[in-house]
Amino acid sequence: MSIRFFLLIGMAVVFVAGCGESKPPAETSAPPATSSETPGTVATPAPPSGPSTAEPGPSAAEQPPATPKVEEPRNLAARKLAPEKIKRGEEVYRKNCASCHGPNGEATPGWRTPGPDGRYPPPPLDGSAHAWHHSTETLEQMIREGSPGGGMPAWDGKLTNQQIDDVIVWIKSLWPDEVYDIWYKEIENKPLPKQQG
Repeated sequence: MSIRFFLLIGMAVVFVAGCGESKPPAETSAPPATSSETPGTVATPAPPSGPSTAEPGPSAAEQPPATPKVEEPRNLAARKLAPEKIKRGEEVYRKNCASCHGPNGEATPGWRTPGPDGRYPPPPLDGSAHAWHHSTETLEQMIREGSPGGGMPAWDGKLTNQQIDDVIVWIKSLWPDEVYDIWYKEIENKPLPKQQG
């Protein structure tokens, strides 16, 4: 129990520490295929359309700094993400996750500023924050167990294993090519250190 507790606390610290500005490297290359995902192409979701108003908004000086626009992926086919998983994942995400993380994983303005309770609002999942700093296994665990302190609820028992897997595939489909490439090489398939012995 105590090891699991320390791991969860450690993940929470990394999660919060990762909320700082995250800039993906400029280098781009095609990612290798993974065995658990099948090839296919998928159209990227359109940004949400909302009603326009003629009323003037706050001046530029009053507005919080905007989250940088994330470049949409151009090379989804090379990622070998199954189109049916992406579609199912998007449906599950919009029903269960969008109210906190934004309809397209973009979060809400001010997600880098802690609230009155000291907790940070839910971060973006579209590659503009730190979600890509975590392996698939860690993302699954975060979704399943929630975050320490109750910032994110535990979805274990509320979502099936397939729904959780599908949501993660959909989230990966949002990441810009350079973010996905670095994630795949440096996080997902990071070589294990050699053991001395």
